[in-house]
Amino acid sequence: MARELGLNLNTAFALARQAGMSTGRLGHPRREEYDKLRARGFSRREAAKQVRVNERTARDWDCGIRKSRDARVYPDGRRVDYAAGTVTMSGVITTASVRPVSLKALEKVLHPRFLTLSERERIRDLHAAGQSLRAIGRALGRPASTISRELKANAGLTGYFPYAAQRASAARRPRPKERKLLRESPLRNFVQDGLRRRWSPEQICHALTKSHPDDQDMRVSVETIYQALYFQARGGLRREVQAAIRTGRTHRKPRRDPARRTPRFTEPMVMISNRPAEVEDRAVPGHWEGDLIVGAGGRSAIATLVERTTRYTMLVHLPASSHDALAVRDGLVRTIQTLPRHLRGSLTWDQGAEMARHGQFTMATGMPVYFCDPASPWQRGSNENTNGLLRQYFPKGTDLSLHSPEDLEHVAQELNGRPRKTLDWDTPAERLRDLLAA
Repeated sequence: MARELGLNLNTAFALARQAGMSTGRLGHPRREEYDKLRARGFSRREAAKQVRVNERTARDWDCGIRKSRDARVYPDGRRVDYAAGTVTMSGVITTASVRPVSLKALEKVLHPRFLTLSERERIRDLHAAGQSLRAIGRALGRPASTISRELKANAGLTGYFPYAAQRASAARRPRPKERKLLRESPLRNFVQDGLRRRWSPEQICHALTKSHPDDQDMRVSVETIYQALYFQARGGLRREVQAAIRTGRTHRKPRRDPARRTPRFTEPMVMISNRPAEVEDRAVPGHWEGDLIVGAGGRSAIATLVERTTRYTMLVHLPASSHDALAVRDGLVRTIQTLPRHLRGSLTWDQGAEMARHGQFTMATGMPVYFCDPASPWQRGSNENTNGLLRQYFPKGTDLSLHSPEDLEHVAQELNGRPRKTLDWDTPAERLRDLLAA
């Protein structure tokens, strides 16, 4: 018609639309014949071969898929535009890839805080019935703000469609996404300018809200700014901007709940709160408390053991070169094995690194080790008191490696021969002698 009238094709289309004429293309000339063959029971391959069309075209006809230039329109409303590289459903762009959202992603069970497909269907029905956002929220047991955000994010050009909204939500879910401050933008420039003026990230966030109240693109969280500063490979802000941080740190300082400590040793500790009651009341002998007294510069040490019932003291000689966990384990095992079995009840120690081999000590001696709480020396008070007495013989700031095993034995005997008020003026040696005799 355009050629007959000598008109431009676009002009002819415009005139035809103004006259109310259909300007769409007619269907495939062989489509009607194909449908008849399929109705008579022909297979797809046979019918496609009979009408001389590609088998994929026949499959599209069977599935109700329509072609439009460089796009394919599916029966559920999904439009895949191969030229633009987008998938659109009811006006909502669901992904920047021509690949549709997988069925696994659509059917994935999410946390209850996320809307489900059935909830989205109810939102569509109630919204179409003219219900308010608060009424819809009450019906779903959701805040009105959740309904508002859902409609604002997933309503297309022609209204709200639950299946399109579900697909759009699933397409936006994958992580990681591009960081806001990684690319050049007014938001990034605002943040950089604020940091150069020595504003804190929190001040920058609130300044953005006040300066751009209606622009949701000019929003960034405090955490995003900190990550941009500390993770240069991913964050997007230049390294010299770090000078704006008041602490001057170039690396993030880890924070943790004070109530949750990192495990001290690889082998799990048994805490003093799990120690049997018979140990606590000192009624049963054979339970010991231990610790190290350390010499000048931390280069030498002596291990001390005190029996809780008799206050009997034993000193463990450690090598001059080391008082690490291996040396302490060997010294304690060697000393404990000199005791009769009924005096090997348990050992209470603090959380010093020298007891890292406590599991091996327990296997060798049969004595469980109970650990005190952090910074709680009173939980092994007998040992702390004895260590104070031992400083008469081993003053602080001296080299303890100068003392031989015989010297330690002499000091222990002298200390065990002292009358003690807590023992009704008996000596620890007398009390232990009575136990051994019994």
